[in-house]
Amino acid sequence: MKVILTQDVKDLGKKGDLRDVADGYGRNFLLPRKLAIQATEGNRQDLAHKQKKEDERRARALTEAELTGARLAEIILRLQVKTGSAGRLFGAVTNKEIADNLAAQHDLSVDRRKIEMKEPLKAVGEYTVTVKLHPAVTAPLRISVEAL
Repeated sequence: MKVILTQDVKDLGKKGDLRDVADGYGRNFLLPRKLAIQATEGNRQDLAHKQKKEDERRARALTEAELTGARLAEIILRLQVKTGSAGRLFGAVTNKEIADNLAAQHDLSVDRRKIEMKEPLKAVGEYTVTVKLHPAVTAPLRISVEAL
């Protein structure tokens, strides 16, 4: 019996895979639990259409991430913060502050969890952080921390 998996099934395959299984396994386990559907011609065409749409969505997301990465590489984000003696900050510059200022100053929306800093920014100066926009795209972001 040929089935199309609607969910990931351990030791069988991932969602969307076309598999040949024993008739009893398909009829008595996979189909009643809605883990798979029969691989009729209509269902196969529907699967092909969904996979095509998913591929287009992934390609669009990659293109958008590359464009955003190119914009981030050109930007110098200026942050003005309160400082104490010798240029030390009261606290540290956080990912949330960077994301908020990026949206306010340059109209770029970046999730704060995607900004990776090696160490907290606790002093006035120039820093470079990495922004992970997509599994295949990372971009450097230059930050200038200035005294208020």
